[in-house]
Amino acid sequence: MSDRTFRSTSPAYAVGRWAEAVAAARTAAESGDAADRAREKVRRWEDVLSGMASGRLAIGSRVPVADTPAWVTLEVAHGGFATGRYLAEVPLSEDEAARLAVLPERVPGDSDRERLNRWYLGDAGQAELLKALRDGHYRVDVPEEAALAVAAVLLDEGFPEQALDLVAELQPMMHRLRFTPRFEPVARPSGTAVRVVPVAEVVGSLRAARVPPQLAAMRATLGVWNPLYDRLVALWCSTVDGELPSLDDDGEVRGGWPCRRWPGNWADQRTRWLADYEQECEEHRPTGRHAHPKGNFARLRAALLACPDGSDALSARDVGWIRRALANKATRHGLVGSELREDVRAQQAVAATAPTYAALAGVLAARLERYPGEGGLPSLDPVAIDVSEEDDRTDAVPVGTPLPAHLLEKASRALEAPVDELVRRGVITSGDVLARVLPQLTSRLIAARFDDPVPAGLYEQLYTAFRRRRGLLLLNLEHQVRFDDLPWARALGLCRTPRRDSSRPGYLALQQATMLALTSFPQALLPNPLIRELCALAGQAGVRMPLVEEVAADIFMGTFTTKWRDAAAVAGRTMSGTPYAAYYDLPAEYRWTRSRRSVLRWGKATADDFAELCAERAAEAGRSGSYVARNGAVLEQSQILTTHNLAVLIDHLDLSDRLREHAPELAARTFSWVVRRLAQRTDDYHSALIQVKNAAYAWRQGIFLLSFCDPAAQLSRVQRLSDEVQTKGLHARFGPAVDGLAHVLDGGRFAEGGTVPHGHGRRFLGWAAGQHWYFAHNS
Repeated sequence: MSDRTFRSTSPAYAVGRWAEAVAAARTAAESGDAADRAREKVRRWEDVLSGMASGRLAIGSRVPVADTPAWVTLEVAHGGFATGRYLAEVPLSEDEAARLAVLPERVPGDSDRERLNRWYLGDAGQAELLKALRDGHYRVDVPEEAALAVAAVLLDEGFPEQALDLVAELQPMMHRLRFTPRFEPVARPSGTAVRVVPVAEVVGSLRAARVPPQLAAMRATLGVWNPLYDRLVALWCSTVDGELPSLDDDGEVRGGWPCRRWPGNWADQRTRWLADYEQECEEHRPTGRHAHPKGNFARLRAALLACPDGSDALSARDVGWIRRALANKATRHGLVGSELREDVRAQQAVAATAPTYAALAGVLAARLERYPGEGGLPSLDPVAIDVSEEDDRTDAVPVGTPLPAHLLEKASRALEAPVDELVRRGVITSGDVLARVLPQLTSRLIAARFDDPVPAGLYEQLYTAFRRRRGLLLLNLEHQVRFDDLPWARALGLCRTPRRDSSRPGYLALQQATMLALTSFPQALLPNPLIRELCALAGQAGVRMPLVEEVAADIFMGTFTTKWRDAAAVAGRTMSGTPYAAYYDLPAEYRWTRSRRSVLRWGKATADDFAELCAERAAEAGRSGSYVARNGAVLEQSQILTTHNLAVLIDHLDLSDRLREHAPELAARTFSWVVRRLAQRTDDYHSALIQVKNAAYAWRQGIFLLSFCDPAAQLSRVQRLSDEVQTKGLHARFGPAVDGLAHVLDGGRFAEGGTVPHGHGRRFLGWAAGQHWYFAHNS
């Protein structure tokens, strides 16, 4: 590990994150889900720091926790930092405790968890596991929870030796980890349907909704304190002899005096008002002018307290204050009972009694709770209707109230539908969300290779649970734990039906996922989780593709594995003669195929020729600045040379013709996104740098898509782009990038340094080791 890279995995980053978590926890409410999440985040970063300080955690390693197999599912904080905790190390549930209480004394084990795990290795335990598997009455949340179920299936399928080998591998962790599933049914989508989250997660989000304190105070003011204030004013007005007090143009009080007459029911009304005030104070704290000790409300209430039978306890000064308070109120808000005041109070009453977001969220949550928590919604229609008498509601939610669209959007996250429909509905909003739902399809495709529904169902749940694992921060070209690294996952593969070919469905699913990502989010890089899932689909389809991940600039090890060179060769061949190749001076395919020089580092074959060219090309970004910026420029060149997987996917999946159908519209959307992104205001220089970097990445995607358009469409698109840049007032800053692209489309090439000879055009890159040329121009 280099000294520079060590800085990114030193405690400094974790300390910064811990400080942010502490600050967030201080501002969170004292109770509720938000506060619990904030405290949990603080705890995670404290575990990271203590583990690093003690040497128990080796951040950057594939096995960061000492004496722990790589297959153990770890708790991982933001950025890939392991906390040292095992997700499968959980207290016994109530059902498990009840089972443990009736186990025979002869069941061995050094802990309650080990005794329970070992019981499921016996005949009775295996029978219980197999019955749950056959009935579908089980759920796998963490991959380890499938381990002993796999052992039971292996024994049942006639693989006793492999079952014993599996148990032997699990043995060192038997005393700590839960190796059995949760014995409760789980509703899973079928066919091509997927869901982003289960119903229970949406319900939890809705139940966590609270009325913001400011809104609650406003509603209390309008619905409680203003009406009380009106009653208080009316009570004192009833003691005025003559015309009610008011202010003249000079601010002097005119009109009659209070405390000159006392209606017969005045004492009873006074007692009732004071009682109502005390009752409301128990539920609502006075705020604003109703809480000010020298305000009119406080003065009139204090006077009321001093007058149980009349005004004998009041001085002339006190009566004068009452008179002025009544005059102020009448002049500013109208007389009690006046049309003006009644209209205002009616409008305020409507605002005060309108259903809150939290109340409507509770109605929707109650509707969703009629569905299985771990399942999804077959349709939104039953839960999207207006509030009815049958709903679980409060008096604050009238019958006939429609549920707002933003609440139904939350519910749609649990909707079960084909992936493309969820994209169209806006439920799947990014490549990261697409990556989250794809395992539901991949697991079914792989499970289709099992004739027996028992191992098929177990495999499906195990695979989906594995894909929920969070990736670790890795150095030295190490790779994340793969599905087949789980010993029980490898063993379960023995139960596949021989010669069953599921490559065709996998290939079609791979094509669909790729086109969905490109057509739905054309401006975005394919995120690493999506790349990993595409790799899994490719393996299922029998397609070998050199897909590459996005590497963080602060942990870049200075070299690349050979798959980067292989991807660059595909890009050189596929993009030859296109605007992309001309714009980025893309090397031809033979540049990579004639010399395949590799060096072994950290046990991996690396492509030094690819790394050297990336470093050479990165000189265009400058040579000063931080090591992170210099690394970023090198990594950007690696993405340019490989098109960051786009060329590989289009070539290996035979998608060129399909992409050409969509390319003009996708290029237009991508370039428009770039302009909108750059037109957004940024708060600081760091945010502006990120803005330019992301815009440059999307710019590259746009040029790739433009390369699949005919020449006329290319020229038309760039002219529209120029117009958009002018409209947004970005010509001074971004005009050089548009001019550079137009120069290339006209047959020109960039000179050294990415400039246009005898012109103002520039090649637009995201990273700069020093000031980016984009910031040298004033908009």
